[in-house]
Amino acid sequence: MMRVGVIVFPGSNCDRDLFSSFKLFGFSVTYIWHKDDKLPNGLDILGIPGGFSFGDYLRCGAIAANSPITSAVIDFANAGGYIIGICNGFQILCETGLLPGALVRNTGMKFICRNEEISVENCNSAFTKNYNLHQKLILPIAHHDGNYIAGLETLNELEESSRIAFKYKENPNGSLNNIAGILSENHRILGMMPHPERAFSDYHSSVDGSTIFKSLFNSLS
Repeated sequence: MMRVGVIVFPGSNCDRDLFSSFKLFGFSVTYIWHKDDKLPNGLDILGIPGGFSFGDYLRCGAIAANSPITSAVIDFANAGGYIIGICNGFQILCETGLLPGALVRNTGMKFICRNEEISVENCNSAFTKNYNLHQKLILPIAHHDGNYIAGLETLNELEESSRIAFKYKENPNGSLNNIAGILSENHRILGMMPHPERAFSDYHSSVDGSTIFKSLFNSLS
């Protein structure tokens, strides 16, 4: 059985949602506390959940990116491990340098919590292989700092190397190039602002997020 570790920081509030999502789709899941300095042996995937790690002091994800567990996360990534960071998790991945760019304050300067239409821009990763290219998804967002920024060279590289995983149809936060999620160079790390772990069951307003977990399971099993 494939093993997933969900990292928990003070202020994480989507860790249980992410744990439940992976569990539902057949993964063995364990929580990892941010003060641990090692990961459990045999992990296949790391999940970094949404929330407000350390109260979003300094910058969103900045303190979490310097927690004791971070060195182990970076080593896991450098060894080719799969990582998904959602919302605050995306911010943390950018702060660690595992993904380029940064997430800053929404252009409207307000917290946004609603469903958004998302377009699938890459179907060649373990996270997205079960989607169709340009498939339209309905996924919830809930963030105050979801405005993705990066230099022109980085944006061009993301576009040209098909590292943009998802784009907003109607940009809610000012993200450059309508970016809602990006991939690492080896396509084994995904950072995204929308919440697939809140869109996987009939009791949610959408089940479009379930395909990410199915894709991972099918890709790695």
